[in-house]
Amino acid sequence: MARTPTALLSPADQERRRGLRVMKGVALGGLVFMAVLFVVAFAFQDQYPTLAYVRAFAEGGMVGALADWFAVTALFRHPLGIPIPHTAIIPNRKDEIGRTLGEFVETEFLRGDVVRTKLEATAIAARLGEWIREPAHAERVAAEVSVMVSGVLAALSDDDVQTVIEDLAREHLIAPEWGPPLGAWLGRIVESGAHHGAVDLGIDSIAAWLEANQAAFTGLVSRRLPSWMPSVAQRLVDDTAYNEAVKFVAAVRNDPGHQARGAIDGYLVRLSENLQHDPTTIGRFEDAKSTVFDSPRVRELAAEAWNTAKAGLLTALADPESGLRRRGATALAEIGDRLTTDAALQRRVDSWVTDAAVFLVDRYRHDIASIITDTVEHWDPVETTEKIELMVGRDLQYIRLNGTVVGALAGLAIYSLAQAFLG
Repeated sequence: MARTPTALLSPADQERRRGLRVMKGVALGGLVFMAVLFVVAFAFQDQYPTLAYVRAFAEGGMVGALADWFAVTALFRHPLGIPIPHTAIIPNRKDEIGRTLGEFVETEFLRGDVVRTKLEATAIAARLGEWIREPAHAERVAAEVSVMVSGVLAALSDDDVQTVIEDLAREHLIAPEWGPPLGAWLGRIVESGAHHGAVDLGIDSIAAWLEANQAAFTGLVSRRLPSWMPSVAQRLVDDTAYNEAVKFVAAVRNDPGHQARGAIDGYLVRLSENLQHDPTTIGRFEDAKSTVFDSPRVRELAAEAWNTAKAGLLTALADPESGLRRRGATALAEIGDRLTTDAALQRRVDSWVTDAAVFLVDRYRHDIASIITDTVEHWDPVETTEKIELMVGRDLQYIRLNGTVVGALAGLAIYSLAQAFLG
């Protein structure tokens, strides 16, 4: 069986391989020692009868050492390369071992009652709060979240995002009728008189414009008079039109009960009713809405808004001193303080986490356990065998040593009993 080159192993596996080689040498040394002892005792037992006990001791030790060598080796490969049945168990039954391990984890660890008992005994919220309340930890979490969000933003396609935004806008903004709800909203405003401030603002704006733009009335009316009229009369007509406009706006401005205000209120009431009940008004309003949203300029503005927002977010997320990062770290620290001091919040968070974990385990435990099964199935048999041997092989060599000692003692005991009762 080909072994993985040492250069490809991790430092920990390289250390395990050195330890395994040392223990294999020790176990082999025990077998060699028993063999040498057997040869010496067998050669001189006729001259020194007591050496028969040593020979029996050595025989048992060799048998125990060989039996345990065979058992340990059979786990990982065919002893001496001979394909003896029920040897090389791990490479031949790798997939079955993976399935058994996955079933064991699923049935013994991924159970709702086990997870609930463990989580209920753990002060999750309090521990999290104590950790995250530290400014350094809060900044670290904010930095990690910033990296993740930046990665997501960078991975997003601008065209795809704009398409999604457009689809959402059409589904939730353009497709629903705006007329009836907008008419109801306008009716409530007019009924409560909340629009009077807007009307006052409009009148004030008109008054300010008239005061600053008297020249705009020059020729406004006089150019429509006959050409034979004197210029003085023409100027008089324009000045009169301007003065009447100023007086009218001032009257509306100063009289809350002015007819013009009443006309505006009546118009708004009629508009509210028509937006709710008149199909013609509703249709015209919806057509105008669709025309505005379908305008190329509106689409360009939406694209520019997304690109600007994305660029701003990426810049803020990348800068540790940005307001966004600082506010995020401060908010996390404040959450940590609350989790540490608020017992009611701790109970709610612990309950949420526990219920969520139990739900996930109960619903997806087979899928979670299948990760073990699928992973083991994709492992190379040779590599799998070597990794397992590196993990437990050193301890298994102690079994060989123990087998040598136990076999030697058993051989000595059997020979001694035979001599005592049958010799």
